[in-house]
Amino acid sequence: MAELSGQTFLVTGGNTGIGLATARALAARGGRVHIASRSPAKGQAAVAAIAAATGSDQVRFLALDLADLDSIRESAATFLALGEPLHVLINNAGVAGRRGLTKDGFELIFGVNHLGHFAFTTALLDCLISSQARIVNVASDAHFQAPGIDFDRLRRPARTIAAIGEYAVSKLCNVLFTRELARRLAGTAVTAYALHPGVVASDIWRRVPWPVRPLITRRMLTIDQGAQTSLYCATAAELTQVSGRYYEDCAEREPSPVATPELAARLWQHSEKWATG
Repeated sequence: MAELSGQTFLVTGGNTGIGLATARALAARGGRVHIASRSPAKGQAAVAAIAAATGSDQVRFLALDLADLDSIRESAATFLALGEPLHVLINNAGVAGRRGLTKDGFELIFGVNHLGHFAFTTALLDCLISSQARIVNVASDAHFQAPGIDFDRLRRPARTIAAIGEYAVSKLCNVLFTRELARRLAGTAVTAYALHPGVVASDIWRRVPWPVRPLITRRMLTIDQGAQTSLYCATAAELTQVSGRYYEDCAEREPSPVATPELAARLWQHSEKWATG
């Protein structure tokens, strides 16, 4: 199949897990795929593996460290310098079960899962608008567990067991970011989607300590199964005129009632201030 020929995709965290499965499927369907990854070795290995599996010579590596705002700006500038369109940005990369701070002093899981992707997406926004692109944010049904956002806590390390509470907040941020993107980009032909991929046996859980990890990872999907809703949001023709919605199992679902327009606007204001320094 080559129905995606002529379309350019960028997948963060495309070197492993759901991101790798997503990138591989897009390349197999003829898309030009950029894999954004913190590790050059792992990123180049993923490019080689996808090329071997699909026969595609249209897969490229892009250096990106979502825990470092300087790296994010440099990565976006590197992509923009290529002069290519960007038809679909898939914000897939994420971390779970880790404590610490990003280089710029934000709680690590929030900093990578939301703020890093916010900074990357907004740095690419002119290109996305001119390409009439889709923005796909891989969230999680864990966002239903977040009671809201304590903005004061976002500059301190995680405090909940296995950082599960911080992970839930970061995924709520993904849903809110999608909602506010849709509002701000109304009329531009750019659309945005958030999704729950299912509970997937991916590398995101490797830092979660025993005995919590087995409780989280039981009855998991394969990474190929987990990539299906990302692929649906990235390519389905019936979503062309739809934006700001939340999906699971390739179908729309109501997000948490906490994901209000008011909280989405407030998160954007904080994120914009923090991302620009």
